[in-house]
Amino acid sequence: MALLAVALPRPRTVGSRLGAYVALTKPRIIELLLITTLPTMVVAERGLPSVWLMVATLIGGTLAAGGANAINMFIDRDIDKLMARTAKRPLVTGAVSPRNALVFALSLEVMAFFELWAWVNLLSAVLAVTATLFYVFVYTLWLKRTSSQNIVIGGAAGAVPVLVGWAAVTDSLSWTPVVMFAIIFVWTPPHFWALAVKYKDDYQAADVPMLPAVATFKRTAREILCYSVVLVAVSLLLAVPAKLGAIYVVSAAVLGAVFLVLALQLWRRATPKAAMTLFSYSITYLTLLFVLMAVDIFTKH
Repeated sequence: MALLAVALPRPRTVGSRLGAYVALTKPRIIELLLITTLPTMVVAERGLPSVWLMVATLIGGTLAAGGANAINMFIDRDIDKLMARTAKRPLVTGAVSPRNALVFALSLEVMAFFELWAWVNLLSAVLAVTATLFYVFVYTLWLKRTSSQNIVIGGAAGAVPVLVGWAAVTDSLSWTPVVMFAIIFVWTPPHFWALAVKYKDDYQAADVPMLPAVATFKRTAREILCYSVVLVAVSLLLAVPAKLGAIYVVSAAVLGAVFLVLALQLWRRATPKAAMTLFSYSITYLTLLFVLMAVDIFTKH
């Protein structure tokens, strides 16, 4: 009887079930997306948008990104169980069934579209759902398992929140949000590849052709450095269409210089430790860069 009792699965509490569904949305990734959305809205408004608009946009963005991430987990559950980094995800452990995960994910996307349409505007709703479709069909279903450039093209989905934020305020798009989009687009490869260096064995085990898993460390470091150079250039270019001043320009230059130094150190040393140092800084870099856009705007009013 004692052995039978040990073999029986433990009943799941409401809290653990809720936590499993939250985990499906990849909250840490959503946090970074929202950090770029709010400053974009400030730049678009040339000041502080209404609290209601900011809250409505963030809710819609959270729902859309969460739904996209949950669909990604649903599709990738076969390879997630092969990688140590993802072996504890809800669909791998059985905390959530595949059917329930997919229903949950699609429900989030439907809510995101109608919430943004009703409380913000149709353009922001269309952009948010388009990002999900791109992430699911272009990145997850196609590129992730077939190309070493998967994160380069697929990473465009992660840059769409700035377009959503801009559209929420202006109900239009212009060159400024396009350049903001470009910043995140070229930031994504060095950010993600630096992390993938640590988990290249995982990607190899799952037969996912992430660049560090299929190329030499030196080539990966070289491409990270090249993208880093473009990133700094694009970040400085933003000052022109966005009409940002010295606070942003100087800050972008300093933050970019540190990014380049770390990328150069990675290229010279080619060690996992140097890669993780760059990865950690890349998050700080993007956060501060967008926050300082807003600071620059506020200092002019």
